[in-house]
Amino acid sequence: MAPLPTIMKAVEQLDYRVTVGDVAAQVGLNIHQAEQGLLVLASEVGGHLQVAESGDIAYLFPKNFRAILRNKFLKLRLQAWWEKVWGVLFYLIRISFGIFLVLSIVLMIVAIAFIVLSLKAGSDNDSGGGGGGGNRRSGGGGGILFLPRFWIGPDLFWWFNPSYSHNNYRSRRRNSRYNQDDDYEMNFLEAVFSFLFGDGNPNSDLEERRWQTIGAVIRNSGGAVAAEQIAPYLDDLGESYQRESEDYMLPVLIRFDGRPEVSPSGDIVYHFPKLQTTAAKQNQQPVPAYLRAKIWEFSQARSEQIMLAIGLGSVNFVLALVLGSLLQGGEIAAQLGGFVLFVELIYPLLLAYGVGFLAIPLLRYFWVQWKKEQIRTQNRERQENAIALNNADQALQNKIAYAEQFAAQNVIREEDLVYSSEKDLLDQDIERKDQIDGEWEQRLELGATQNLDINH
Repeated sequence: MAPLPTIMKAVEQLDYRVTVGDVAAQVGLNIHQAEQGLLVLASEVGGHLQVAESGDIAYLFPKNFRAILRNKFLKLRLQAWWEKVWGVLFYLIRISFGIFLVLSIVLMIVAIAFIVLSLKAGSDNDSGGGGGGGNRRSGGGGGILFLPRFWIGPDLFWWFNPSYSHNNYRSRRRNSRYNQDDDYEMNFLEAVFSFLFGDGNPNSDLEERRWQTIGAVIRNSGGAVAAEQIAPYLDDLGESYQRESEDYMLPVLIRFDGRPEVSPSGDIVYHFPKLQTTAAKQNQQPVPAYLRAKIWEFSQARSEQIMLAIGLGSVNFVLALVLGSLLQGGEIAAQLGGFVLFVELIYPLLLAYGVGFLAIPLLRYFWVQWKKEQIRTQNRERQENAIALNNADQALQNKIAYAEQFAAQNVIREEDLVYSSEKDLLDQDIERKDQIDGEWEQRLELGATQNLDINH
C-alpha cells in the first residue's frame, strides 16, 4: 500500500515529527485515515514511534523518506515520470485546438480559391474557345481572386513555444501600445483553448481548503469549539430547526474524532482530544473569517485574444458555409477530384468544428453566469455566519467560554518519552532494567530507614 501524498506533504511541513492530530489538522484529513496513513508511511520508510508517559504517540520520520520511497516503489517512479509526460501532452492538446482553427481556415480558403478558379477557367474556355479574347486579363486566365488576408505578424513562432510566458512577452514588446497589462499569461493558441473550454475549476481544492481551515480553527481554539465557530466554513447548514440541533457538525465530529459536551445550561460544545496532542508547540495559525470560494471566470485570456478567437471562429464558420454551398451535390468534387475530393470527405468535420467553436463558448458563458451567482450566494451565507459570530450575543459568548474549559495542548516532549522505536531494543531493555533496579534500590533504602525508625 503506497503512502498518501497529502500525509507525506504534511510530514515535511511539520518538520518530520508529528502526531495524528498534527496531520489531521494540517491537511483536514479524517483522524482514522491520518492514523492509518502515518502507520503505512512509518513502516515503509523506517519511521519511529515515540510513546509518552501519557500513552500518546508521536511519529518520527527520516528527512529523506521521499528518496527511500522512490527507490522502493516503482509506482511512485512511474507516477513522477507520467506527470512530466502528461504536462507535455496536455500542452499539446491545448494548443491543438488553435492550430486546427488556423489550419481549417487556411484549408478552406485554398479549397474555395481552387474551386472558384477552376470554375472560372472552365467558363472562360467555354465562352472564349481558347483564343486571345479581349476580356481575358494578363496572367493566363481566370481573373483576379481577392482573398481575405489575416495578419499573423512576427509573433507566429512564439505561438508554438511552450515556454512562452508573460515575462518574455513583455520583454519583447515592452514598447508596444498593445502591452498595457502586465498580467499576460498565455499565448494565442492557449487562449483558444481557454476560450473554448475555460481554465478549469478554480475551486477544485475547495474541500481541501475547507477541512484544513476547520482543523486550524479547532487547533487555535485549543481543541474545543462551539458550532457557531465552524459554521462560516460549511455549506448547506439546513433549515432553522436543523441549525438549532447543529446537525451540520456531524461530519466534523466524524472526520476529527470529536465528541459533544453538554454544559449545565444545556448548550452543546465539541471536544476534539486527538487534535490537542502535538509533537511540537503549535502557535496560532492565521485563518480567514469565512471560507470564500473563488468566482468562476469565462476565460483568463486577455480581451484582445478572446476577440481575435471570436473573429477567427466567425470567419471559419462563414468559410464553412461558403465551402458547403460550392460542394453541394458533389459534382464539383467528382469533377476536380484530388484535393477538392479530400476536402469534401472531411467537410463534415470542418463544419462541426466551425459550429462547435462558437456554440460551446456561448453555452459555457450562460453556465458560468449561473455558477457565479451560485458561488456568490454561498459566499454570502458563510459571510453572514462569520458576522453573526463576530457579533456574538451573551448566550453565544457563554457557550464559547464553556468550550474553553476543554481547551488544552498536549505537547509530546523528548523527555516525556518512555519508549521509542528509534533506539535499539537491547538498549531500551538495559535502560528499563536500570530504571527498575533504581526503583528497587529506592524502596530498599526507604524500608531500611523505616525499620531503623521502628527500632529506635
